[in-house]
Amino acid sequence: MKYVNLGASGLKVSRIALGMMTFGSAEWRPWIRDEATAREVVKRAVELGVNTFDTADMYSAGLSEEITGRVLREFARREEIVVATKVFFPVMKGYQGNNARGPQPVVPPNVSGLSRKHIVEAVDASLKRLGMDYIDLYQIHRFDKATPVEETMEALDSLVRAGKVRYLGASSMWTWQFAKMQRAAERAGGARFTSMQDHYNLAYREEEREMIPYCRDTGVGVMPWSPLARGFLAGNRKREDMQGGGDSRAATDEQAQKYYYRDADFDVVEALTARAKLLGLSNATLAYAWLLQRPGVSSILVGASKAWQLEEAVKALEVTLTAEDAAALEAPYQPHAVMGHT
Repeated sequence: MKYVNLGASGLKVSRIALGMMTFGSAEWRPWIRDEATAREVVKRAVELGVNTFDTADMYSAGLSEEITGRVLREFARREEIVVATKVFFPVMKGYQGNNARGPQPVVPPNVSGLSRKHIVEAVDASLKRLGMDYIDLYQIHRFDKATPVEETMEALDSLVRAGKVRYLGASSMWTWQFAKMQRAAERAGGARFTSMQDHYNLAYREEEREMIPYCRDTGVGVMPWSPLARGFLAGNRKREDMQGGGDSRAATDEQAQKYYYRDADFDVVEALTARAKLLGLSNATLAYAWLLQRPGVSSILVGASKAWQLEEAVKALEVTLTAEDAAALEAPYQPHAVMGHT
């Protein structure tokens, strides 16, 4: 394993991080795996040197945080690992997020967003579910248009000062929104965001336009989510997945179908598959390697339901791509509409 400072901070993160959304309850999403699977995968992650584990309060309505805490206490020393979670969405059974199909439960006031009230209550709830005294990286899951940025940043800073949170991070939003929040923190003399967890992979590269250059310029570490485009880049997806059926992620992941199933996206996968065969690598390992070598990327969030999937990710750390390799992988890309924000 290799470790780097997260942005301009002193926090050391493994270049491969384990995304814990995969673990929780299949009632939340059909492809979610149980705690026994989480135990197996996390054990292997620790053996491979992974020290960074990312979840969110909304995943499986809080169950993901509970599993994350229990399993990490079993296999890792608290002072050696980086535990990250997120706040924004409601923690409610039946609530799956903005991209879910079908009706969503009615969300009461004050149980979502980035108000001072919700942030202060949410962090205590996350700490209780995790069974931990502090959170290493507390991230806002999305931008809240309904709350003044000054209120949000002051509330987050108070968590750092209280010792409940060590570092602050953010996730997908417009660059101007992120810059506005950073500026509000700077004016107040409070804690700024150390990281940006954004939507970035071979099939979706719009973050290269503004967000990643901004992060590089201001010392913010980039931690892309969905490095395999929710499994799309693995090369086993078909256009007929959108017809549904079964409980596999390909057939039931409506967000992947919404994001990546254009003809141009399948062209990206074909180029990836061809180059992977030439190099003797799996699609996954090559897609990870490309992302790890992109400027500004500190760590990538790998979702794994089997130990060997983590091993494929770790292999990417030893792959060095030539300019010809990168050009072949990047050539088919066609611009996307911006996706992944609120």
